[in-house]
Amino acid sequence: MTDPRLTPLAASLPDTVPFVGPETQERAMGRPFAARLGANENVFGPSPKAIEAMRAAAAEAWMYGDPEAHELRHAIAAHHGVGPEHIRVGEGIDGLLGLLARLTIGPGDWAVTSEGGYPTFDFHVTGFGGRIERIPYDGDRVDAKGLIERAEFAGAKLVYIANPDNPMGGHHGADTILEMIDTLPEGALLVLDEAYVEFAPEGTAPEIDPTDERVIRFRTFSKAHGLAGARIGYAIGPAPLIAAFDRVRNHFGLTRMAQAGALAALQDQDWLAQVQAHVTDACARIAAIAHDNGLVPLPSATNFVAIDCGADGAFAKRVLDGLVKRGVFVRMPGVAPLNRCIRVSAGTEADLDAFAQALPEALEEARAAD
Repeated sequence: MTDPRLTPLAASLPDTVPFVGPETQERAMGRPFAARLGANENVFGPSPKAIEAMRAAAAEAWMYGDPEAHELRHAIAAHHGVGPEHIRVGEGIDGLLGLLARLTIGPGDWAVTSEGGYPTFDFHVTGFGGRIERIPYDGDRVDAKGLIERAEFAGAKLVYIANPDNPMGGHHGADTILEMIDTLPEGALLVLDEAYVEFAPEGTAPEIDPTDERVIRFRTFSKAHGLAGARIGYAIGPAPLIAAFDRVRNHFGLTRMAQAGALAALQDQDWLAQVQAHVTDACARIAAIAHDNGLVPLPSATNFVAIDCGADGAFAKRVLDGLVKRGVFVRMPGVAPLNRCIRVSAGTEADLDAFAQALPEALEEARAAD
């Protein structure tokens, strides 16, 4: 039954969330996962300097966090060589996407994204009454040209692309992103999600003038910096749009601990390099495990590998269920033909040992059900 006090828009929305957390699954199973390889978390953890900074800041938890995130904001700006007026820090990319949708999307406005891509963008757009056009992938990569063409046709206000991409792990070079910006319909905004860019090959992230009013880009401390639980990310964009976030954001949404941890993480580039090396090794092992079982790993520019299970989505779901039953948490894309794959995050040696043991058993069980 719908609460009669809800607005017509809220009453029309489904009672769903974009993701089912591993904790929810663990409660249903009555036991923890042996290997947590489904949420693209950085199991190698944050910098020890970030942990120490958060520990020290915890003693000051009686105070609200700096609502301007002044020190962190200026450090991020210096890191990117831009003015602080081009930086907005917020509660992860997810939170910032919600604020952007609130600022730009009204009932009936169109946004364009990829069918089977990151669902939280869709969640926020529809939550403010927007309508979504979804473009199928071009093979296993986001169809960058198709997004722009559909945006022109629909008169879209927002065009979303994750580069590198989740859930397939592919990427476009900087030239493709710059071409998207140059061919955007008038009045549209490119929403460039770069959550995984620290894992991508050189030449993936384009040089973009922060004053360019056609694009806003998002980065996060959740992935390479290992601070997913701290919920902290940032936007880089034109100063007027960045300033507009002040009109709707939660000004005390960032804890002192999160701000301190992010600042220390940003300053510890040596730890970041170690994490990148660990992820490269882990992704190579995931690919090897896939090959050992007759499966095809897709090339990845992220901290996960999408593995083609060689059949349809129903078969891949049986494989996933078999892994979950054996204590290995993984996820899979949500639409065909992407859902022929399972998605496995980079893990520790012990995590990947558990995956290597469970996968052949899950495959055998899935094939027996045919």
